[in-house]
Amino acid sequence: MTVRMTMAERTESGKAGRSRAPRSSHADWQPSADRPDPVALLEDQNLGRVPWLVPVRRSRMQVSPFTFFRGAARIMAVDLASTPTSGLEVQLSGDAHLSNFGAYASPERQLVFDQNDFDETLPGPWEWDLKRLAASFMIAGQHMGFTPRQCRTATSAAASAYRQAMAGFAEMGLLDLWYDHVTIDDLRGESGLNRKLLDNALDRFQRRATRKTSLQALSKLAEVVNGEYRIRTDAPLLLRMLDLPDQDAAPALEAAAIQAFADYKQTLEDHRRHFLERYELVDVGLKVVGVGSVGTRCVILLLKGRDDHDPLFLQAKEAGPSVLEEQLLRSEYDNHGRRVVEGQRLIQAQSDSFLGWTKSSGPAHADFYLRQLRDWKGSFEVEESTPTGLEFYARLCGMTLARGHARSGDAAAISAYCGTGASLDRAITTFSENYAAQNLDDFKAFRQAISDGRLEASEPM
Repeated sequence: MTVRMTMAERTESGKAGRSRAPRSSHADWQPSADRPDPVALLEDQNLGRVPWLVPVRRSRMQVSPFTFFRGAARIMAVDLASTPTSGLEVQLSGDAHLSNFGAYASPERQLVFDQNDFDETLPGPWEWDLKRLAASFMIAGQHMGFTPRQCRTATSAAASAYRQAMAGFAEMGLLDLWYDHVTIDDLRGESGLNRKLLDNALDRFQRRATRKTSLQALSKLAEVVNGEYRIRTDAPLLLRMLDLPDQDAAPALEAAAIQAFADYKQTLEDHRRHFLERYELVDVGLKVVGVGSVGTRCVILLLKGRDDHDPLFLQAKEAGPSVLEEQLLRSEYDNHGRRVVEGQRLIQAQSDSFLGWTKSSGPAHADFYLRQLRDWKGSFEVEESTPTGLEFYARLCGMTLARGHARSGDAAAISAYCGTGASLDRAITTFSENYAAQNLDDFKAFRQAISDGRLEASEPM
């Protein structure tokens, strides 16, 4: 029988964590004497990736310190392993930078906001996610040329919102916490911002997001061939499976993808599987996505419903071991696609109806997870941000991260550790400023390796 702690005991356990790791200690960042070469860590990740896409990954990471940071989750995981923690664990997303949050359609057809990338998810110290999120705001603000004070304000806002939201979640009943979610309309009452400007920004965001549907994807990713829709080829970023460079292996890869799709359906609940069976699989292709994920296999599947104008696009993304597994315990799941799905379901308030996992036993033997490719996808555009907008978004992401941690961990204990003052906020902000300098050094080393010709980087025109 599981022994349940009282609220008082949970609160005390959180405060006890301060003895192990004083809140001020989170400000510390100093690379260890035996810190691995960051460029070597990245290059080691490229082993097993699609060879002709590796230069694209490098090209996208070399654009700025911020894009480099997006692809450097493994480097930061190594670095975080030497930082202090309170001993309180949650289900980590594992790569909680600001671009891995966004809006999407809930099963109830509301536009909701949440975390949206779980490739690295694993149980671990809550501080790791918060530090990665906060550092991303510091680096993004610096990238945009904001003043040091503006960068610190946005970064502190993420930490402060996390702490304050966790205090609120600690007071909620478990069912209320489980069902809690944020819609885009919920944000319209946000205080501290010009109401008209906020509403106009949210209107634009909502219009952009709701345009991103499978029907829109059909116009961009497919073409009519002999009267039938087929995934078009725009090498190397979009390829019909049968147009892959290795023509000898292409038919076997397509057959493996089709079999993996059939196996995936067995991971769905009966009513969802029954509904999906009404669709016909029309074509299979390979699509490049993201920054750090470039080179991993991302298969897109075009399905037809009632007719050609009733499409459904699914994305099957390769899932390897989490970068956190090198520092923490290995996943309890033998399929990394399932690791991602189970972590996503635990963290997200609303998840895709078609979320599932599979394994490919063909030439590209790998684990995969599946979800819809486009279903009202909305994301924050760093290049369009203002200091005020970045601060607002930081608060939103901090609150969202706290909810995911509260769903999987002990909100009362974490809140007790964080406290009601700004001590933790200041420490996390200082850490982020120091780590942004480390990220810049790593970025320069990476760019130098490309400039010297040791690494090839190319982005298709």
